[in-house]
Amino acid sequence: MNMDFLRKLPIPMDVKGQYPVTEEMAKIKAERDREIADVFSGKSDKFVLIIGPCSADNSEAVLDYIGRLKTVADKVKDKIIIIPRVYTNKPRTTGAGYKGMLHQPDPEHTPDMLKGIIAIRQLHMHALKDYGFTCADEMLYPENHRYLSDLLAYVAVGARSVENQQHRLTASGLNVPVGMKNPTGGDMHVMLNSVMAARSGHMFIYRGWEVKSHGNPLAHAILRGYVDFSGKCVSNYHYEDLLSLYDLYESLGVGDPSAIVDTNHANSGKRYLEQIRIAEDVIYSRNHNADIKKLVKGIMVESYIEDGSQPVGGHIYGKSITDPCLGWEKTEKLILKIADTLK
Repeated sequence: MNMDFLRKLPIPMDVKGQYPVTEEMAKIKAERDREIADVFSGKSDKFVLIIGPCSADNSEAVLDYIGRLKTVADKVKDKIIIIPRVYTNKPRTTGAGYKGMLHQPDPEHTPDMLKGIIAIRQLHMHALKDYGFTCADEMLYPENHRYLSDLLAYVAVGARSVENQQHRLTASGLNVPVGMKNPTGGDMHVMLNSVMAARSGHMFIYRGWEVKSHGNPLAHAILRGYVDFSGKCVSNYHYEDLLSLYDLYESLGVGDPSAIVDTNHANSGKRYLEQIRIAEDVIYSRNHNADIKKLVKGIMVESYIEDGSQPVGGHIYGKSITDPCLGWEKTEKLILKIADTLK
């Protein structure tokens, strides 16, 4: 094989044993899991807001951000369930660039996967223990999920992974909501095929085991926009797009139609300030159509302490080193406005 085997990494059970979830933390997670599941199953009218940095690049700044979110979350808890976005591994279109805290706990140092595994587990543990938040992370590598499986509230499968069989099968065995993004080319049928696969039971190989999954009824679609044949970003969050997705769910016989709208990426053309307008547009559509309200369970927003982004090696505290994000002042105003306008 054309690779070097550097060292054997500890299995998830061993890492969990070294950094265990306490009984109190497990209780908070169970309560959060029930509350979030009720939204995706249609039992609750609360709105889910998955919000946070494009990538978790610095534990201190991310936890500072989460502490700020906690203060706002307490103000809007009657209407909104906030799930901090703590994405610890970052897909790269060409393979080059910062791949996230899992690879590099310090973005300016060489990759160290062992330190990365410990760093991402500790970050999610602090969010739960110190602030009562279970968070969202992307399942970029299905075989790594169990390092965090006792901590996560929400799992996203990205646009580049949504057609991958192992992602679909692994999602079918999870017991938290899993969002399937539409692929970068925009095909809604591919996205819903993934949702249907994740909602079904399967037998497959997982971490060296023959396993049987029971299907995940909380699997759902994420609309993130797409890129057309000419390289132009095309949005898919508009009123008509949401109705089309609802009708497609109905035509396929998929019960409990559910979707999250990603306000950034191709929906905004990566113009991060557009997220405010897009969020307001989605809330308007949801308020004015019963089918859209039934479908759209929440939105995703990329947000951090400072507006915009900076290169890897930049030292502006709380500023993204990947995609640009909304700063905290704008974020707080947006959350409060969403709470005021939700019906």
